[in-house]
Amino acid sequence: MYVAKYIFMITAALILGGSGCVGYVAGPTNGIPAGSKSIRVDFFDNDTLEPRLVTAVNRSLKRHLQQDGTYRLETRGKADLVVNGKLTEFLRNGISYTPDDLLRVQDYIMKLTARIKVTDGVTGEVIFEGDVAGSSPVRVPKDLTSAQRQAVPLIADDLARQATSFIVDGKWPSEPAGP
Repeated sequence: MYVAKYIFMITAALILGGSGCVGYVAGPTNGIPAGSKSIRVDFFDNDTLEPRLVTAVNRSLKRHLQQDGTYRLETRGKADLVVNGKLTEFLRNGISYTPDDLLRVQDYIMKLTARIKVTDGVTGEVIFEGDVAGSSPVRVPKDLTSAQRQAVPLIADDLARQATSFIVDGKWPSEPAGP
């Protein structure tokens, strides 16, 4: 009686515990072997009025692609894929105001939009082109410039995370479609 009860409990625990990992995939999710293709990230153009955004985006995008491991990161020279783009918009929108002065913004949402283009490094064919955005809420105690300077790496990181997802999980024409 006790043995049957324990076997039932163990079986139920294994079934329920194992079902949480059903959608998990180890390694690259786009079907190509990890590191079999290379990628190079060029510096983006900056059409915004904010300085230092390009460096933050470039650094974050390279870091995310490296951490993902699907593509081998090339810093110069030939690569199978080349990523470049243009920072098109940097917005600061007030989302909350100080209780004693309704004209003074206390919290902003800062958003950076980039037009990303991925090209084949050999043929020059455009494989992916699209807009990607990153954003972050920012508390501004006294100095907006300092708060924005601290927020730029967070915004760039969010944008890089979105771009990496498009680049890595995109369905490229030259690759077979997955199951």
